[in-house]
Amino acid sequence: MGRKKEFDYYIFIDYSENLIGYNIIEKEKVSELLLKTSRFRHYKTAKKRDIYLKHINKTIKREKIESYFLKFKIKEMRDNLEIYSDVIDFIKKHENCIIFISVDDKQYNKFKKLVDIVDGKRTKIIKEGTLKKGTPEYQMNLIIDNILNIRRKQHKKR
Repeated sequence: MGRKKEFDYYIFIDYSENLIGYNIIEKEKVSELLLKTSRFRHYKTAKKRDIYLKHINKTIKREKIESYFLKFKIKEMRDNLEIYSDVIDFIKKHENCIIFISVDDKQYNKFKKLVDIVDGKRTKIIKEGTLKKGTPEYQMNLIIDNILNIRRKQHKKR
C-alpha cells in the first residue's frame, strides 16, 4: 500500500484581483493550524460574503493565524516576481526538504517552469483548482485565499 508523502513545508500562492500572496507553513504547525481554521471555506461559496469576511478576519486576529506561518507576504500583482523570487529562494535554501506548493491555476504553468529550473524532484506543485475539498491542503489553501480577500476589501475601502 502506498503511503501518503509527508512534506516538510507547505507553500500556498494565490491571488485576488490585484493582490498576490503566499504563505509557508512547517509540517509541525499543520495540525494546530487546521484546528483553528476548521470553519474557513472558499470566499466565493459564502452567501453573505461581507459578514463572512468580518467573521474570518476576527478569527485570524483572535487565533493569531499569521504567527503560524514561517513566511508570509502579500504584494500588488505587478510585484509577482518578488513573490516568486521569495519562494524560489526558499526552495534553494531547503534543498534537503520535500515541499508541497499549491499555486493559482492561472499562474501554474509559469511558476512550474521556474521551479523546474531550480528543482523538479522534491517539490510537488499542483494547481489550486485540483485540491480536493476536505483535505488538509485544501483547508490550508483557504487561509491565504481568505486573507487576500480581506486585504482586497480593505484596500477598496481606502
